[in-house]
Amino acid sequence: MTSEFASTTPIEHKDRWQTPVEVFTALDLEFGFYLDAAADHQNALCARYLTEADDALAADWESYGAIWCNPPYSAITPWVEKAAEQCRAQHQPVVMLLPADTSTGWFSLALATADEIRFITDGRLSFINAGTGKPGKNGNSKGSLLVIWRPFIKPRGQFTTVSREALITAGADYLQEVAA
Repeated sequence: MTSEFASTTPIEHKDRWQTPVEVFTALDLEFGFYLDAAADHQNALCARYLTEADDALAADWESYGAIWCNPPYSAITPWVEKAAEQCRAQHQPVVMLLPADTSTGWFSLALATADEIRFITDGRLSFINAGTGKPGKNGNSKGSLLVIWRPFIKPRGQFTTVSREALITAGADYLQEVAA
């Protein structure tokens, strides 16, 4: 890896980047999230969440609504496997935010088990740095996609797109409306 693309994020914060609140809010309006399956006390986006201490990969993702997951990007495959399993076990949709990298084994697994792969187009997300609480400077190093598992539907592996700006605008508009 060249230094041009090397991460300067301290190791203790590397897997703790938070989804931009506006992006999460737009998706929450669509899915109605009840559980954040990969969070910590500083970056949880749902009132109910699983932390590293809860060991989400070993625990059931008990939920009374859709499940959100922005997993650690250092080991994505077990999270994709767990999401597919828990969608069926909990009878709830699972939405996972991942890097847009179709060359990986986890992507093939997601494609085989998920209902929808939704690419976020027209720009990269600026995740929130766990150490500073501020958005990353130049956006993410890769584009992003959402993997969506829906219960009771035979996995279709369909591809859709959504504009980054549409997500941010919808979430920001709703947050502004609620604050008014």
